[in-house]
Amino acid sequence: MGAAKMSARRRAVPWLVLGLWIVVLAAVSPFASKLADVQRDRAVDYLPASADSTQVAKIQEELPGGGATQMVVVYHREGGLTAADKATAAEQIGRIADTHTLTAEPRGIPSKDGTTVMYPVASTEPGTDEKARDLLVNDVRDIAKGGDGLGVVVGGEGALATDAGEVYNSLGGPLLYTTAAVVALLLIVIYRSPLLWLVPLGVAGMSEFLARAVAYGLNQGFGTSVTGQSGGIMTILVFGAGTDYALLLVSRYREELRRTERPYDAMAAALKGCGPAVLASSGTVAAGLLCLLAADLNSSRGMGPLGTVGVLVALAAMMTLLPAVLVLLGRRVFWPLVPRYGSTPKVRRSLFAAMGSSAGRRPLTVLAGGAVLLGALALGTLNLPGSIKQEDSFTTKPDAVAAMQTLAEAYPERGTQPISVMTPAGRADATLAAIRDTDGVDSAQRGRTGGGWTEIAVTAKSAPQSAGETATIKALRDKLDGSYVGGPSAQQIDLEDTNARDRSIVVPIVLVSVLLILIALLRSLVAPLILVVAVVAVWGAALGIGGLVFGPVFGFEGTDPGLGLLSFVFLVALGVDYGIFLMHRMREESLAGAEPVTAALTALRTTGGVIASAGLVLAATFAVLTNMPLVPLVELGFVIAVGVLLDTFLVRTYLVTSAAVALRRKVWWPGALSREPEPPVPAERQPETV
Repeated sequence: MGAAKMSARRRAVPWLVLGLWIVVLAAVSPFASKLADVQRDRAVDYLPASADSTQVAKIQEELPGGGATQMVVVYHREGGLTAADKATAAEQIGRIADTHTLTAEPRGIPSKDGTTVMYPVASTEPGTDEKARDLLVNDVRDIAKGGDGLGVVVGGEGALATDAGEVYNSLGGPLLYTTAAVVALLLIVIYRSPLLWLVPLGVAGMSEFLARAVAYGLNQGFGTSVTGQSGGIMTILVFGAGTDYALLLVSRYREELRRTERPYDAMAAALKGCGPAVLASSGTVAAGLLCLLAADLNSSRGMGPLGTVGVLVALAAMMTLLPAVLVLLGRRVFWPLVPRYGSTPKVRRSLFAAMGSSAGRRPLTVLAGGAVLLGALALGTLNLPGSIKQEDSFTTKPDAVAAMQTLAEAYPERGTQPISVMTPAGRADATLAAIRDTDGVDSAQRGRTGGGWTEIAVTAKSAPQSAGETATIKALRDKLDGSYVGGPSAQQIDLEDTNARDRSIVVPIVLVSVLLILIALLRSLVAPLILVVAVVAVWGAALGIGGLVFGPVFGFEGTDPGLGLLSFVFLVALGVDYGIFLMHRMREESLAGAEPVTAALTALRTTGGVIASAGLVLAATFAVLTNMPLVPLVELGFVIAVGVLLDTFLVRTYLVTSAAVALRRKVWWPGALSREPEPPVPAERQPETV
């Protein structure tokens, strides 16, 4: 009777888990679809929280009419503008002024060579409403038309924000579908089953749906910022990390099915065996991502909670929903390679067995060779291009970028985008005089006043984002005490400075957090230090490879200022995952009585395949970003994908194993495993028992 009750309970548990997930997904479905509604890609959503340029953007939103949408309508003809061209420009600008409420009457500024005339246009109609801003920019573009050799483009800060917003809004669907397709293809190849791949992929899809709902809840409850970048990274992590956990669980489950008759019992054993490693690895990733909360950059700080949500939701799904579905489907889900009870897998000479053999014979040689290779690759960081400019941030050139490039060529002697100064209203006259007296300033004009602040638009003598304009902005900040200096170029300066500050703070926090988790899991100091040093070396080598290809091969004109920090956090947190899988199995073998070398090689042989599969999936999911139309995303995806592959096939499965073989029991110092086992007491010396 007791056995029958136990059997009935075992059959009921998977159905209860499945039912609970269905209820949860149904409950959160209204919220998951709302995440796109709270996504914001304004300048203040990416800028440093404490920077001058951020304060300027916030104050502008509080001025009468709200934040002004700044545009520049550019008319250009290669051979020089004709009288008809100028009349067309004047007529169209007049229609724009009649149709929309502008902050000032647009005034044409001709270029010295006569090929171009630009009309700065600003309106407070949209305020802070991004959709209204986009409608305004698109309406201006509909009015300003060229033809017969006359080129007309609309640029400026507002137009660039509209173009960037369209790119970010277009990422969601293609990114999700492409990621799912890549994961599906790899799972089919890995599992060689027409059915099995559908299970982890379907669970990952449900995880992504739930993660979107949780992210929306964080936004509503705690004001967590949601940007196109952080939302895309969350999707990548759900599929990448979630599939990694699924691969480890399914691999262990397959092993247990050969030793255990009932699938329920086999799954229980699999969860007991790999559960601690999966929990530790997900905890490491979550801890690393949460360290981004210490960043001052709004986009980086917001990415921490969203990335953590993606990882933890994927963990919950792969440790509850996936086991339940697999148990309900039984052994047949593995068809045609069904693991029969009592069977033994075919013994094959694998790549990882060969790697283990060479590591076992010459561990120090392998370590030295790997260190030299990684060090040589890291030298490529010296070839990384400088910080990327706004106009170089797109892989395809939108209208706003085309306008910036036309203006840079036609007006090399002056600035073509305003520097915005916010000064206390009572000191506006003195501030205006001080600005006009500053080296590098071409002109300055008073703007709106409200809330105790006055806006002053400054035009520099130098081209946007040039060394001359940068010097002018810094001179204004030094000179204007109590005022804020912002605008597009000032934002780029603040991004670079803040990313440097964030690296110096976040990187040590990440390293300490990851190290403490590894020490707690592995009961050792040496093994965690090896893993941390390994992931840092991988990060340097991956960045170095980026330096070798970004400019010469991809033709990128610069790198995103946040590339170093974000790639470090992701590569350290995700890379340690595979180290945990390997080292945890090595520790398990050692606890079972295996000698140090045998434990290391057995761990490599048994986990090498699943680590390789997981690494391929994770690298492929981040590689999806290289197909996106934004250079910062392409660079981030490339560096992380390359780093994961290096970690998977060189460092984690080869160099870490070699280090464990070379150090033997010392790798577990100062834990109990680092000490030699005591020899058995001879029978004649054993104490007598009564």
